[in-house]
Amino acid sequence: MKITIKRTEDQLALVRAMGSNNREEAYEAQAAVAELLGPVVTEVINNAVTVGNLFTTLTYQADDNPSLPLDLFHDVTEEDYVQVYSQQVAGGLPYNQVFPAHNELKFSTYTLDSALAFDRKYAKKARVDVVSKTFTRMAQEVMLKQERTAFNVLATALVGGDSLTATAGDHIISAAGSTLLLDDLNQLITTSKRINSSFVGGTPVGGSKVGVTDLLVSPEAVADIRAMAYNPINTTKALGGTISTDAASNGLAAPEDLRSQLYSGAGLPSFYGINIIEVLEMGSGQRFNKIFDAVKGSVSFTEASEQILIGIDRSRDALIRPVVLDEGSTGELNILVDDQFSVRQNKIGYYGKVEEGRVCIDDRALCGIIL
Repeated sequence: MKITIKRTEDQLALVRAMGSNNREEAYEAQAAVAELLGPVVTEVINNAVTVGNLFTTLTYQADDNPSLPLDLFHDVTEEDYVQVYSQQVAGGLPYNQVFPAHNELKFSTYTLDSALAFDRKYAKKARVDVVSKTFTRMAQEVMLKQERTAFNVLATALVGGDSLTATAGDHIISAAGSTLLLDDLNQLITTSKRINSSFVGGTPVGGSKVGVTDLLVSPEAVADIRAMAYNPINTTKALGGTISTDAASNGLAAPEDLRSQLYSGAGLPSFYGINIIEVLEMGSGQRFNKIFDAVKGSVSFTEASEQILIGIDRSRDALIRPVVLDEGSTGELNILVDDQFSVRQNKIGYYGKVEEGRVCIDDRALCGIIL
């Protein structure tokens, strides 16, 4: 991710004006740069492939009383109640609320911000690269906070997932072995079909669907998928039910077409009809794995030796990101000139903030594999 300011005469003159000794002229130039780059930074954040962007954005005006009509977003359940997971503060522990399906859901938003500064001499020298990197860093800091808050809600909703077919925790399955196999993805799809029943516990109108559109995985899990090109993929022997994936025990290779795809598909954007999203924060000992371990509840999970893979059904409007738009703002991220610096400090600063929330209103959109 990189934000670049073109080196045109107008842009260079604007950057030089930021370093002017005339305070009014300098402030006007700084405000113009903030107004110019605010929508650009917002666009970069919203188009990045991150966990935070798995949520559907709903915008509200400042000083509004935001709410969601649950009966329009959620199928009526057996008891006419739905479970909603949300955060009250950034980085806080999401909690579960039970609402009647016909209720208006009220929720809280919180502010994610970033403040950066650079030396005024760079503006006087028209160093557009320094200005560009400042706003790039601002976007990165906001995205980092968004990812953590988003995954908190995902992990909590997954652990607390329930359905009409089984008891709490039926959204998470265990892998057949120590590596990710086709059988694991197959079982995950079956699990998703079971928890995506109709409101009476039967087959939905139009028939059952896949239910998993995206899968959050670690680099090690992606390596297991690539390894299917040269490793056995079966989980049972030809004459028995014992799990066996080694070549010495009747190991069967994947079909030639699949192995060819794995050899040539370096990026693996999708596999088995599921979009693969590789996240470095996932995997044993990594940040998201530790967050899941902190909220796992009664789920059997050992953080040091196991990892969680999360499947998401994005065809459902289950993951909501309410965003508050300030009056006169040109984007979700509101960038302002940071006026805390005096002339003696010789600094130019910017302050960016976005007021948002994270809500999961249908935990049936989530399922997972413990590997």
